Amino acid sequence: MASADLSHELECPVCLTIYIDPVNLRCGHNFCRVCIDHVLDTQEGSGGYSCPECREGFMERPTLQRNIALRNIAESFLTTQPDQEEAGVCCTYCIHSAVPAVMSCLLCDASLCDNHLRVHSKAPEHILCDPNTSLENRKCSVHKKILEYYCTEDAACICVSCRLDGEHRGHQVAMLDEASEKKKKKLRNVLQKLMAETEEAEKRVQSLEERRRKAQEKADGETERVTTLFRDLKRRLEDLEKRVLSDIIRQAQQVSQSYNDVIQQLEIKKEELSRKMRHIEELCNMTDPLTVLQESDTGDLCDTEDRDRHDKQLHDGGDLDVAGISHTLHTGLSDIMSGVKVPITAKLFRLRPPPPPPIIIQHTWRQAGGTDIGAVQQTSGLPVYADILLDVNTASNWLHISDDRKTASRTDRNQNRPETPERFQCPQVLSSQNFSPGRHYWEVDVGGSPMWAVGMCYPSIDRREKTSVIGCYKSWGLCRNGKKFAVLHDCKEIQLPDKIPSDRVRICLDYEAGQISFYALCDPIRHLHTFTAAFTEPLHAVLCVGRGCIKISGGSIRGGERSAHW
Repeated sequence: MASADLSHELECPVCLTIYIDPVNLRCGHNFCRVCIDHVLDTQEGSGGYSCPECREGFMERPTLQRNIALRNIAESFLTTQPDQEEAGVCCTYCIHSAVPAVMSCLLCDASLCDNHLRVHSKAPEHILCDPNTSLENRKCSVHKKILEYYCTEDAACICVSCRLDGEHRGHQVAMLDEASEKKKKKLRNVLQKLMAETEEAEKRVQSLEERRRKAQEKADGETERVTTLFRDLKRRLEDLEKRVLSDIIRQAQQVSQSYNDVIQQLEIKKEELSRKMRHIEELCNMTDPLTVLQESDTGDLCDTEDRDRHDKQLHDGGDLDVAGISHTLHTGLSDIMSGVKVPITAKLFRLRPPPPPPIIIQHTWRQAGGTDIGAVQQTSGLPVYADILLDVNTASNWLHISDDRKTASRTDRNQNRPETPERFQCPQVLSSQNFSPGRHYWEVDVGGSPMWAVGMCYPSIDRREKTSVIGCYKSWGLCRNGKKFAVLHDCKEIQLPDKIPSDRVRICLDYEAGQISFYALCDPIRHLHTFTAAFTEPLHAVLCVGRGCIKISGGSIRGGERSAHW
């Protein structure tokens, strides 16, 4: 009772709970600071303030004074009170004090402490349970009786009235303990399966973590290897750069010295000529003819031998050796790349390595007089070698095709093949393969013929007329007639200025870029010409043999060729 009275004295008149940070007014009444502030805020604008307990008025908003003693008493009281959750359910029969209950009787609908549990009835109908269990959940919602049975048909817990007179009458039922044991048995089986699955999942997690660890170790190793590779490449490229730049500087100094020497000689020549000019002017101004005639000869004013000597001196050392510099650069790059092994990460992760970035190469073709005929930019990449086979069904009857379908020879004996729309009348033959989007190249040995043409054409090319010859319509070609070489398209011929210095020719197709390029496979490889067009059909390789034979050759690429010439 004393505790209850103290609790009443420590209640705030506004919130009716134990004081929190108590303050008082001049009238002596105490309130929680938050509570009285809220009350005074609501009284603003009403013409005055008043105490909510005794209604004493104040003209101005009263000053709040902290009540430290009351705060300490309230806090001490709260620490001595048992926590509501810890106290739990109290005994129903202990009315003078709160005594925790240890069991609850479902029949009596009461909670019992240790003392009252000793004197409680031990009859079977007095079912005891945990005091924290809700008694409402243990009784039938219809009959308000204890749930004693389990209806297996409806999967519901029922009372005796439900079994005898209710909706579960005649159903298969079991005692709660029996039904509970059956369900526990099933749950144990489920638990065992779940434990097995959990163990299996744990094993898989461990296996995957081990594989991930190994993959990371491989990735770290490849990262270190690639880093070392590129560090070495950078060092070698820097060395090559220094060597090439040093060569350029050395040649530039030599060229500059050559020009300086010639300029110095010409300056001396100018002084000599000036002296002669002054002497001649003096003679021209003399009035005595005898003196003029007796003067010695002034010499040849136009010394062609000196001019030729200067021209030869400038020709020998008056320009940079660009070809030699390019050769040094390409050879150095080839040596560097030949030492690079494909790593790598693509193999580690089973991915296809990305294609190399394209290299733009500028080709310029000049006539013998030095005039530019044309220039073309070619995109190099990773082409595919085309293993060409000749299509006998398209071959002219005046061409003999070898058994391996690699060689075409001109013959005077009619091959008597069936005349079909696909067969050429002129001595030509197509490849059996056609080429569509992508980069492709093939090579041909033309050393066995003094009259030939090679190139590419659409499959819709005319096979019966004279316009079916390579270089007319729907075709692009490189041809030789004796000592003359030319490229042809749309019946327009462009003569090449020089003889092709090789018996092997490479034909390169970049379908997307719309380019067909021809190269002579000499050392270094020489670009002959590039045609540019917007292709509308797949393309076939095509050969024409005027005399002798030509042969499809291998497509191996030597070091350094791929980067500069595909």
